[in-house]
Amino acid sequence: MIIEQTNREAEVTAQIIDGKAIAQKVRQEVRQEVIALSSQGIVPGLAVILVGDDPASQVYVKNKTRACQEAGIAVFDHHLPAQTSQAELTTLIRQLNHDPRVSGVLLQLPIPAGLPVGEILDVLDPLKDVDGLLEANVGRLWLGKPRFVPCTPLGVMRLLAESNTKLAGARAVVIGRSILVGKPMAGLLLAADATVTICHSRTVDLADRVAEADIVIAALGRPESIAGRFIKPGATVIDVGINRLADGRLVGDVEFAVAQTRARAITPVPGGVGPMTIAMLLHNTVHAAKLRHGLS
Repeated sequence: MIIEQTNREAEVTAQIIDGKAIAQKVRQEVRQEVIALSSQGIVPGLAVILVGDDPASQVYVKNKTRACQEAGIAVFDHHLPAQTSQAELTTLIRQLNHDPRVSGVLLQLPIPAGLPVGEILDVLDPLKDVDGLLEANVGRLWLGKPRFVPCTPLGVMRLLAESNTKLAGARAVVIGRSILVGKPMAGLLLAADATVTICHSRTVDLADRVAEADIVIAALGRPESIAGRFIKPGATVIDVGINRLADGRLVGDVEFAVAQTRARAITPVPGGVGPMTIAMLLHNTVHAAKLRHGLS
């Protein structure tokens, strides 16, 4: 079941938006597309570049690689030492740009300090930018002609659709202004005819802005910094944040226990937005393969 109705102490609480179930649905859709493409001799391929030995990045890459393999997407792993130079990294990316087996290229972030992310990404072919971070793809998003959308906000849009959240005319508050989540999220919501306010760590009236919102997208990166009492009754809450507390628990940016007594629908942490990010990476990789062959 994608949306699960929960009860606590005889009190009706928010619908829990099951990101794991929705992500699995997306992955099944991707698998069917891969099968269809394979029948035409087209095998989508993703090149994943990991620079250094950051433990979290290693886990993320492992999970992405496994998901690709399960979907039938070819994976080309490139694990480079932390001492890799800018010239060596850009040379690899240029080679992948011209490799016909590679539909998309993913540079796992963060990369070691001293390597200029912007300059390195500028070398990437925009048609292989499955993370949607290049200026060409960011610009297309804001022009209303998206080619590749960053995976997390694209996944959030699917969560909103699956939870039957009305976007046209809705007041949406996006908390966070990163290039990975906040800014593209605002662009997508605007394109869907929502009225969007972007808030961030310097917003002085955050509680008031949240209290007015029909849709809250929290991506601030601060554990439970959005008090549940701020949430407008009947709002949809998508919590992008994932924070580990001193006791080992994972929590989001929203105070879940209180928020779920006020919201119409809400994502849990973990199990909400997280699984969608990898699912949409698979989606973007297949989309890149179709673009390369004039099928999309």
